[in-house]
Amino acid sequence: MTDFFALLDESRRPWLDSDKLKTKFLSLSTQAHPDKSTAATAVERESANRHFIELNAAFNCLREPRERLRHLLDLELGERPKHVQEIPQGLMELFTEIAGLRREVNAFLEEVTRVQSPLLRVQMFERAQEWMDRLRDVQHRLGERQAALLQELQELDAEWERLGADPVRRRVMLQSVEQIHQQLSFYTRWNAQLKETTVQLSL
Repeated sequence: MTDFFALLDESRRPWLDSDKLKTKFLSLSTQAHPDKSTAATAVERESANRHFIELNAAFNCLREPRERLRHLLDLELGERPKHVQEIPQGLMELFTEIAGLRREVNAFLEEVTRVQSPLLRVQMFERAQEWMDRLRDVQHRLGERQAALLQELQELDAEWERLGADPVRRRVMLQSVEQIHQQLSFYTRWNAQLKETTVQLSL
């Protein structure tokens, strides 16, 4: 497995400054751009092209917290994070609310398809706006939770750097990294579902 941290000359850690990462990526990708290899042999051009593609993959992975944590866990544990399908107890109430809201909106959308009267369609439009307000409220709360989780991740990163390469302590910290990755995975999935439902309502 390619170590994306090493490829972008970064230490393995849970948090990376996105602006600094972008600056480093742009510098490295400019140096490695295939256009700079026009006078090289076919083999050298192919190698340069592969390296350029890998740099892009590394940046796309490391700039996004959830993907960065998954990659970090892959590298440190030698396997992908587990239990991503199991909803943590602390998120069950939110999961139930989102699932219930989406069911209700789907039932409303089914009702809309059966309405023929222009007057009733106007009423349906007003009701759709109410559903969209409720969806936005849940999205806002999800955003707040995600922001708090990213703050927790930054604090964890400071501790990670302080402890250094101690394998026992790092193993314990990786459990926290895995928990944050799991929560981010659910928040990302639920946000995508809510956006999709909002789009359906706006049609």
